[in-house]
Amino acid sequence: MEELIRQVVEKTGISESQAQTAVNTVLGFLKGRLPGPLAGQLDGVLGGAAGAAGGLAGQAGGLVGQAGDMLGGLGGMLGGKKE
Repeated sequence: MEELIRQVVEKTGISESQAQTAVNTVLGFLKGRLPGPLAGQLDGVLGGAAGAAGGLAGQAGGLVGQAGDMLGGLGGMLGGKKE
């Protein structure tokens, strides 16, 4: 999650504290709307559980890529940069 916060700081120019609040807000929003299993894995992928990211990456296979595609689409729906 620290990597995500760092990227938000770099790309937006906001403070680390503000970026952390923004990331936590978005994650809370996503977890509240994703199916339970996917929402639970989101924490692990972002390092919410110590050491879980490596184990989840091995178990999930293409899930991380699918989640990235989904989050990219969500960014587009929210007015983000479309590539």
